[in-house]
Amino acid sequence: MQIPVQEFSKPCPCGHKHDIFVRDIRIGKGVLSCIPGLLREGGFSSPTVVCDENTFAAAGERIVSLLGGCPFVSLSPEGLHADEHAVEKLLSLLTDKTDILIAVGSGTVHDITRYCANERRIPFFSVPTAASVDGFVSTVAAMTWHGFKKSFIAVSPLYVVADSEIFSKAPARLTAAGIGDLLGKYTAIADWRIAHEVTGEYLCERICGMELEAIRTVCENLTAIRAGDEQASEQLMYGLLLSGLAMQMIGNSRPASGSEHHMSHLWEMEVINPHTDAYHGEKVGAGLLYAAKAYHAVRARILDKKLKLKEYKGLETALLEETFGRRGLTESLLEENSPDPLLEIQPQKLLESLPRIAQILGDIPAPENLRGLLARAEAPLSLTDIGLEEDICPLTLRLSPYVRRRLTFMRLIKLFDLDIQGL
Repeated sequence: MQIPVQEFSKPCPCGHKHDIFVRDIRIGKGVLSCIPGLLREGGFSSPTVVCDENTFAAAGERIVSLLGGCPFVSLSPEGLHADEHAVEKLLSLLTDKTDILIAVGSGTVHDITRYCANERRIPFFSVPTAASVDGFVSTVAAMTWHGFKKSFIAVSPLYVVADSEIFSKAPARLTAAGIGDLLGKYTAIADWRIAHEVTGEYLCERICGMELEAIRTVCENLTAIRAGDEQASEQLMYGLLLSGLAMQMIGNSRPASGSEHHMSHLWEMEVINPHTDAYHGEKVGAGLLYAAKAYHAVRARILDKKLKLKEYKGLETALLEETFGRRGLTESLLEENSPDPLLEIQPQKLLESLPRIAQILGDIPAPENLRGLLARAEAPLSLTDIGLEEDICPLTLRLSPYVRRRLTFMRLIKLFDLDIQGL
């Protein structure tokens, strides 16, 4: 399967020009053999393969051989995170001759590689070894930087080669994480549509439709994906790559990241919880369930005409200091939230938008249906399943909107006269 990437940059009904930076995406059995030819066509002669010890065994060693024994960096997977330490290590091991990096792995290896490629002002090549995240073709690197979860402007890969013979055999837990990450688009798209309704924020319905169609296809093939069927696994990889292309088309992560991702980022910052080894997509899937439950609860109040606004008193600075201050992150968080997006909301416009908001929230599958899909994928279904305690849920709902200065419905809930901790 060769994705016609330039189709996505054609004129769009939304009126915006969508830029696509990736040149070629190939998904299928045996496509690793395309790598030398693509590098030659691009004029690259000094690649360096970046992997960890597991992904070197899965695909990196074969790629190094295909490229005639090119240099490679194999990072230890033990405690490997996309952070300043991994970046420093990789940059110290690269030679001045390297003209392109080849990321061989899943999300962590890709974020480290794309950050370093941007630092070195060279391109990179993506070889996913698991259908585990949607960030392979993202233009941002999701990093934990000095303890704060941040998205850095980085570079898109020029090429993506995803060999289904490899990623369909990835550990089942990684595949389940990819399904969780993809299902998270249900709340991300709802958040985007609601922000558009309330503030007029730019929205592309073509992109929303593309993502929702990819999710439907994956949901129809969950059993086959779990069984390791190569063609079904290709549909999951396609959906994840499509989500990444959506981010390229917009220029940020808005189409793919909403309240469910903010919960994941909050847990990764470890200000209200201990460290967990759960994968990104596992945390997103759990966040999706909590967000969907809260959103449907608020929708019921809208439909019952029981939802009223309250006087907004600004950022909860005392709470932010009490929680994020433990890790010395308060200043970074306040900077992230300046100016406060809720100060831009016109109360009358919000009230007038409630019927449409209820309609948008109704498009999110019911929490029990989402739970069923994740259960079929054998993905985590609760905080306990990702190694955390259930009692942090109320604080998660309250704090997670502050992780990004992005208007989500979870953030809008702060304007309503209701107890979020009871949702």
